[in-house]
Amino acid sequence: MASRLVAAAAAPASSSSSALARLISRRGMAGAADPHATPKVNIWQDPLSPSKWKEEHFVLASLSMWGGIIYGGLKFFSGGKKENKAEVLVNI
Repeated sequence: MASRLVAAAAAPASSSSSALARLISRRGMAGAADPHATPKVNIWQDPLSPSKWKEEHFVLASLSMWGGIIYGGLKFFSGGKKENKAEVLVNI
């Protein structure tokens, strides 16, 4: 992209529309990775097959799982919240 900007700046400005057309980025073959691969589905459409999930759904599920494990381990090994009941003595 940077080389395209340099080339556009060095080229004579014959018309503004052609200069703008040279700056438009092209995606090339970034659209489809593998046409023979199994299609990726949402996590709620096939919850028992993580290999078919979309990448971002797999990441969210993995982070949620690790967060739950760490939080549960923290609560389990720290013994939970201790309640201290302090009695107040009142002199009458």
